[in-house]
Amino acid sequence: MVREMTRRSKSLGLIALAVAAALAAAAYDWWSGRGTGVALDPGDPALVALGEGVYGKHCASCHGANLEGQPGWRQRKPDGRLPAPPQNASGHTWHHPDELLFDLTKFGPAAVAGGAYESDMPGFEGTLTDREIIAALSFIKSRWLDSIRRRQTEISRRAADDR
Repeated sequence: MVREMTRRSKSLGLIALAVAAALAAAAYDWWSGRGTGVALDPGDPALVALGEGVYGKHCASCHGANLEGQPGWRQRKPDGRLPAPPQNASGHTWHHPDELLFDLTKFGPAAVAGGAYESDMPGFEGTLTDREIIAALSFIKSRWLDSIRRRQTEISRRAADDR
């Protein structure tokens, strides 16, 4: 009887864990799927020029003047946080769809990741307008190789289709 209760407790615990994971995934899908319809435009010279200024003022101090990121960006610092990653092709920014990049910039990685995730990157809501965020991200995207830009655009398209 005790063994049966232990087995049931484990089963209920696994079910509760699965439900919690499903709820977390659904919450993220809902939260990130607000339908902002963000699309970066690295081919718009005026937008890219605005973005270059925004990047220089708000992003370059951590992500580097040449989008190179901080040294050792893959290794956690003593406080457990990761250094700022590069925004060039050597980083992982281009692996994410436009809308997620926008959300990460506007709300901050901790807000997007949720839980106890900690990051030195703030959200820029209230500091930058949506257009300035899109401009900064369009500037970053304009600096990628054409092949990387095409791959990231396809990632963004697939993410939008999955909505």
